[in-house]
Amino acid sequence: MTQEIDKYIREVELPVKHIFKDMLKYAPSKIFGLFGNAVIVPVYTNLLSPSEYGLYTISLAVLSFLCILFSDWIGLAGLRFFRQNQLCNQIPKYLSTLVLMLASNLTVMYVLCFIFRQKFYEYFNIPPKAFLFILILIIPVAIRALLFQVLRAQIKPGAFTVSTIVNQILTIVFSVLIIKYLHLGAMSILLGMSVSITLIDIMLIFQTDILSYLRSELPNLKMIKSVFIYGIPIAVAAISLWAINQSNKFITTHYHGLENAGFVGVAYSMTFPLLMTLFAIITIAAVPRIINLYEDKIDVRPVISRLTGYYLMISVPIVAVICLYSKDILYLFANRQYIEAYILLPYFALSALFLSFTDYTSIQYHLANKTYILTILKVLSAVVGLILNIFLIKKLGLIGVGIATLSSNILYFVLTLTVTLPQLEWKVPYKKILHIAVCFIPAAIIWFLLQKTQVLPILQINILLFSYYLLFYLTRKFFKEVLS
Repeated sequence: MTQEIDKYIREVELPVKHIFKDMLKYAPSKIFGLFGNAVIVPVYTNLLSPSEYGLYTISLAVLSFLCILFSDWIGLAGLRFFRQNQLCNQIPKYLSTLVLMLASNLTVMYVLCFIFRQKFYEYFNIPPKAFLFILILIIPVAIRALLFQVLRAQIKPGAFTVSTIVNQILTIVFSVLIIKYLHLGAMSILLGMSVSITLIDIMLIFQTDILSYLRSELPNLKMIKSVFIYGIPIAVAAISLWAINQSNKFITTHYHGLENAGFVGVAYSMTFPLLMTLFAIITIAAVPRIINLYEDKIDVRPVISRLTGYYLMISVPIVAVICLYSKDILYLFANRQYIEAYILLPYFALSALFLSFTDYTSIQYHLANKTYILTILKVLSAVVGLILNIFLIKKLGLIGVGIATLSSNILYFVLTLTVTLPQLEWKVPYKKILHIAVCFIPAAIIWFLLQKTQVLPILQINILLFSYYLLFYLTRKFFKEVLS
């Protein structure tokens, strides 16, 4: 029994302890990013009309589409295989190969965008000037994506935090200044992002010390093959996820105009970036550690299960509050001309909950290098999502956007629970779920009583969250996890 306990402590307790230490270092960047995203919404909605915000929204969606195809997957592969190449003392060759691949991909992208530019204008309902700004912005964004993943792989949470916070501040400052003084509307934000992210790239170059690793030599074909085999399915999967959560902006523009796309964009900005930034505090610290544990032949399922329990403890009450107070939250954070967007907040908040949950249930495919399975699951969800988007948005407008988005994300989550790999399947944290359910009972009673009072909604929200987390803390010893 002592050996079993020692093994549990070594393989579960210690890794979780290290992950929590990393979380504390990453947390400031995520919390600051959370507040930064919260500030962006009232600032931009007061400076831009719904139509201009709609143009900004679809511009970011096009940028995301191009990044997924040509750059993001290289950074993710950089994180996944960093430890493997580090153990083989091949980091210089590895990073040099990744940089060469990124440069090649962006070159191909520019050639294709020039050839098919008219198709982009027509398909995405985007003007040529906006498309030009997107193509300018994608270079610093692609470099940042790769360097951020290298920084994570090097396990430098302090440097990551500083870069993220500075990036958030500079983006808001430059965007607001350009909006006010150059009067470029939605394009002001894209230009502000270009300037701020370029400055962050320079900072990241020094933080990762990547220049000292780069070599002028022939690329390693074996490395390129492994990155492609791992990364291409990720890109296809990410495009599918993009179709689930962002294609609705283009479909809404097509059927109901840029103003309604602006409403979708505001609801999206008040849920997905905010919630997923907060929820990622755990995964951004955990994934590099979990990869290292797996490479060291340690069973990672108990660690993932523990972390999932903490994720649910944090996320469920926050999403519940957003669903209950959606109109009050929109009044608080956005200009009143965007009030119709409140309809979407519950749908998008629940969608973000399920989508973030899949970070834990789908890590099995990354660890086993079977990302093609993840691709198939996302493609299936995307096909269903696109069909629902086209049919429901045309018939129901904004409500159709919400129903289609939530249904697609739930389907994707259920599929990751259904299709599992041996020795990597997700273990349900039953005790933590029971603990959360028990704490919700008194919280529900408090909410019912608050509805009989004249207490301001913002105070009600704080009372509910404080009561829930306090009760959770006070009752934790009754639900303490033990070695089974």
